[in-house]
Amino acid sequence: MTDIYNRTQIIDQNFTNFVRQNKFPQPAISWQAEQVGLDRVTAIDLFESQLISRHLDLQARILKQQNHSYYTIGSSGHEGNAVLGKVFHYQDLAFLHYRDCAFLVQRSKQVDGIDIIRDLMLSFVASSEDPISGGRHKVLGSHALYVPPQTSTIASHLPKAVGTAFSLPLAKSMGIKAQLPEESVILCSFGDASANHSTAVGALNTMQWIAHKKLYLPLVMICEDNGFGISVETPTNWIEQRFGHCEGVKYIQCDGTNLPDIYRAAREAESYVRAKRKPVFFHMKTVRLMGHAGSDIELYYRSVKEVESMEFHDPLLHTARFLRENDFLSIPAIIEYYENIRQKIAKVAMEVLSTPKLSSAREIMASIVPPLSQNTVMPLPKEAERKQCFDKDYKKLDQKGTLSSLLNLALTDLMLQYPNALIFGEDVSRKGGVYHITAGLSKKFGLRRVFNTLLDEQTILGMAMGLGHNGFLPIPEIQFLAYLHNAEDQLRGEAATLSFFSKGQFQNPMVIRIAAYAYQKGFGGHFHNDNSIAVLRDIPGVIIASPSNGSDAVKMLRSCVALAAEKKRVVVFLEPIALYNVRDLHQAGDNQWMENYPVPTASIAPGEFAVYGTHKKFAIISYANGYYLSRQAAQELKDQHDIDCKVIDLRWIAPIDQAALARELTGCESVLIVDECRKTGSLSEALVTMLVEQMDPLPRIKRVTGHDSFIPLGEAWKYVLPDKERILKAAVELVRGK
Repeated sequence: MTDIYNRTQIIDQNFTNFVRQNKFPQPAISWQAEQVGLDRVTAIDLFESQLISRHLDLQARILKQQNHSYYTIGSSGHEGNAVLGKVFHYQDLAFLHYRDCAFLVQRSKQVDGIDIIRDLMLSFVASSEDPISGGRHKVLGSHALYVPPQTSTIASHLPKAVGTAFSLPLAKSMGIKAQLPEESVILCSFGDASANHSTAVGALNTMQWIAHKKLYLPLVMICEDNGFGISVETPTNWIEQRFGHCEGVKYIQCDGTNLPDIYRAAREAESYVRAKRKPVFFHMKTVRLMGHAGSDIELYYRSVKEVESMEFHDPLLHTARFLRENDFLSIPAIIEYYENIRQKIAKVAMEVLSTPKLSSAREIMASIVPPLSQNTVMPLPKEAERKQCFDKDYKKLDQKGTLSSLLNLALTDLMLQYPNALIFGEDVSRKGGVYHITAGLSKKFGLRRVFNTLLDEQTILGMAMGLGHNGFLPIPEIQFLAYLHNAEDQLRGEAATLSFFSKGQFQNPMVIRIAAYAYQKGFGGHFHNDNSIAVLRDIPGVIIASPSNGSDAVKMLRSCVALAAEKKRVVVFLEPIALYNVRDLHQAGDNQWMENYPVPTASIAPGEFAVYGTHKKFAIISYANGYYLSRQAAQELKDQHDIDCKVIDLRWIAPIDQAALARELTGCESVLIVDECRKTGSLSEALVTMLVEQMDPLPRIKRVTGHDSFIPLGEAWKYVLPDKERILKAAVELVRGK
């Protein structure tokens, strides 16, 4: 007797039983094959892809029961998306929903030499031979098929899909050598429940905003609507009411269980987006079979009658009916197809069990950093070009400047050197950013290369990823450090993981400039005056630069941009707001914090720190604002307390050259760490650990950090952040052994 809770077995048995009995569900709209241009060969080919997808789901659950597979979220009920894999060209980059196995199966038929069943089965068993992730995750993806892997598609991939679509007409208008064909379009699929996620809402809003501005955006947003988000029902007609009347976006709906109806709608969508270069919202209403995943038992929250009714509308049964009605296949032939594919997949499943698995941390982590690129290093611009581009600012190259003014000059040079570089974010264009770091750049390079975005950090970072997918060098700006937290998963869960989960086959290089840290006396609250960088420090593979002065900032920014351009790295560049316009170090008018603009060939490599002073016994380690304050304190320590020290500016938050730092501190009896970030979760904690692990004998160690507090308004900041007096006090106590 079949277990009523074992819906996988019931669905499997139902197919062959219902087909033999000639018992088929009826479509809401009936189409004859010739009405939609669907011939016999194509229809059978699509049915085969649907069957492969279904049997992969069934086999995954068998493997899970045998402890050979680890993740059984499947595509059953969504097999209609095979049609999209047929209608759209394989070079139309596709960011896929996790239920799009049939799409990938069908698309693989456009490219010779791909054994998609084996490839997917290798993914199921976490084999290191899996061609997309190398056993790191069960993902739908393929470099050859232009499908970047998605590790979790709860809408987090929508912003970069918009960005990639935006990049296509931009590359054409700028004459940039793009990675995607000029005529291609972008596909992005997601579920009805995901459409309610703030990330999706933001991305879909950006799509509408671009359409409203009459800009080209060759994008198809595919909502696969099965009516449920795990156990939460989507209200009836919610998706069509929410997205069916968006200005500038063509809405196309189809029955996702009805093969000819999907084919009709998909061809309409493909023709429209290819010719018009305008976005489409493709609404495919379907069913979900076998629950959300293997651990989800639908009968806990749905009645048996509801579940059975849904299962009767199995897309495979609908397709079998269509094939039978059009005399494309007989009933025995349909059942034979079904069983032959079952046997084929079972055979492959047995074969892949003996394939190797990841077996070391080194092997697993090998793809965190993209493999070395073969890209040619971009030559420096000629002096005549620089002079023409800088125009009236050319004379500033021989003058001392502040951090903000030197950064502006550096960005000018970099935009000139890298013609595919783009600067974008909130207010960065004509206004030049809140702190005027990008002032004048839109005039020099045009509004295509320096442009404003919506006030949405998810869109900014998603745009950067999308542009990076298509040959651009994105330099997005996040207006304040705390604004990053609105969108940190775009960096943590999407940008930083792409190389890891694709074995380095896909990259989204970028340099994210962030106006950062606290000490802004005119600001309070955590949105404009924030000192938390913990979220950045634990993201594997991300490079974090944190200059303290103008000369270093220029040289480090050059390295950051080169790392993104040549090695496809994701880089965060933290700019200390409070030091943007600082001129003096010790007293008014000394101009000791102003620097000359470095020569174009000068740069600072990741991990390379700076040392001020030569004293061997006592050292202060810091960065950004803390380094500035420590330099002030060092002078007073000498003048007032007869204490000599050297001050180390880390410059880079990640990576830190631990071995070199330990060598620099050899012989030190006392080390003071000055960290402007919060005491808990700060870099100083890691530095203390590093000293303990790296140094023997161990020096006396003390920290001066920010308190575990948000930043208050006005002058009250001094009570929760390090200042010169706290540094002096801690240094004297440490050196004097108190």
